[in-house]
Amino acid sequence: MNKVIIIGCGGVGTVCAHKCAQYPEVFNEIVIASRTKSKCDAVAKAIGKPNVTTDQVDADSVDELVALFNRHHPNLVINLALPYQDLTIMEACLQCGVNYLDTANYEPRDEAHFEYSWQWAYRERFEKAGLTAILGCGFDPGVSGIYTAYAAKHHFKEMHYLDIVDCNAGNHGKAFATNFNPEINIREITQKGRYYQDGKWIETGALEIHQPLTYPEIGPRESYLMYHEELESLVINFPTIKRARFWMTFGQEYLTHLRVIQDIGMARIDPIIYNGMEIVPLQFLKAVLPNPQDLGENYTGQTSIGCRISGIDKQGNPLTYYIYNNCDHHKAYEETGMQAVSYTTGVPAMTGAMMFLKGLWVKPGVHNVEEFDPDPFLDQVAEAGLPWHEIFNEDLEL
Repeated sequence: MNKVIIIGCGGVGTVCAHKCAQYPEVFNEIVIASRTKSKCDAVAKAIGKPNVTTDQVDADSVDELVALFNRHHPNLVINLALPYQDLTIMEACLQCGVNYLDTANYEPRDEAHFEYSWQWAYRERFEKAGLTAILGCGFDPGVSGIYTAYAAKHHFKEMHYLDIVDCNAGNHGKAFATNFNPEINIREITQKGRYYQDGKWIETGALEIHQPLTYPEIGPRESYLMYHEELESLVINFPTIKRARFWMTFGQEYLTHLRVIQDIGMARIDPIIYNGMEIVPLQFLKAVLPNPQDLGENYTGQTSIGCRISGIDKQGNPLTYYIYNNCDHHKAYEETGMQAVSYTTGVPAMTGAMMFLKGLWVKPGVHNVEEFDPDPFLDQVAEAGLPWHEIFNEDLEL
């Protein structure tokens, strides 16, 4: 019997639970657990399947996580909680002999900084325990790395230039809202940019470099260079890459709100004293902004995420290659009750878990997704709702 615990019941956790429940022959038992059990109960009720149950856990506590795992004895934990909690969940998995999968790398609460070193430090312990840990199995990171691995396997002798491009051309009708956890989203966007070129990392100002890029079925959108975690592992696992960058679209109204939030100090992550109480301004802001889980009903438009790669093909000829997915916000909402940003992360998390449970992605240690065979994953993720498309030898604009 295959049993999984999904930790986290936000938008991504909700999508992942819905998608796992669509494959009961693989996910025989599903437990949804979070700090607020009532949220898990509501999702389980909406799914309406007897093999979906719920529990409560504080993912900051190794002891509570160990108790949860010992109650349920899962084969795999799907970590869709906050990035702050990756290490406590990995520690509990090691103590209980449970395999692990997540969608975002660890970052400390007190510093807007993320890198894989903290999680890669667990490699030897997972390997010695005979346990598999799969890192970054969302879309970006996640499918973006798997697209890159697929390109390397099937099309390229050498990949030289990699640009991961992420466009959200949707409209949720709010003056300002983030598409996933506001605290994590704003921390990510407001830090300095960084890209890899000729063996070293080059730092830029936050959103300093930008240009319009044309996205399929969407058209041109201003796209901003950011640092994103999958670049760190991709340039190691594919050493022929000379330059790797990540681009994301933002509307002017969003950027104006973001600038004001920063200027008035609401993006601060250090504690302040207010009325005798200690609060973190960004956490307070999160409490008053729209909940990303509530955006789906009126969300229209599409996301478009993919990899634009150039280099030398298997025959030694120059090749430009674009592999991407477009996802419709309203269709995602009709199926799962969540918008496309949650959908494009939750579906790959389910698919990666399926790869593990089917024995296709089993490798003791701590591994990023591009280290596994991309073919069965891409076959399955297309069937599960994220079809992908390829364009060869057309102008990539980058």
